[in-house]
Amino acid sequence: MCSLEQFKIDLKGLTEDVTDLAYTLDDSFFAALDDAEIQGGSLHVSGSIRKTVGFFELLLNISGTVRIPCDRCLDDMLQPIETQLRLVVKLVAADQMGQGSATPTDDDIVTIDESDGVLDLSWFIYESVALAVPIQHVHQPGDCNDAMMRVLTEHSAARSSDADATKQAETDPRWSKLAALREKM
Repeated sequence: MCSLEQFKIDLKGLTEDVTDLAYTLDDSFFAALDDAEIQGGSLHVSGSIRKTVGFFELLLNISGTVRIPCDRCLDDMLQPIETQLRLVVKLVAADQMGQGSATPTDDDIVTIDESDGVLDLSWFIYESVALAVPIQHVHQPGDCNDAMMRVLTEHSAARSSDADATKQAETDPRWSKLAALREKM
């Protein structure tokens, strides 16, 4: 089991202007987050956090592959991922914050209770990876499970032949008469 503690950054403890970050994500990371869509993967995360007056700027590059189910045959497939994460983090007093210890106030701005001062990157990294997965994910042509593709083809052919028969039965008889008139011309 992956310990998500390594993804927690004590912002108040940062002493340098720029701090380099590097993580390796594997199957245990995704198992610790317990997501049904992304079943595992191998990703490298690298970047930095820059400390300035009043806020922290986080820039991460994420690359590698994740294991997800194919939409067509339901077998696992490897999906390449290449994405970036940029966050601006502000420390604010507890009475100025909403609910929770890390509250997103804008698309790229996160506020953290200054008495806590800890930013947990695990969910932000996961969301960036999940958003980088294409909406439709299928194997390359010819790589899908052959048995599942045969079953899918059989059911698709049966459904389309049923639809054709229903369509012919529902044809308005007036069109048939017009077609007969057309043939006489």
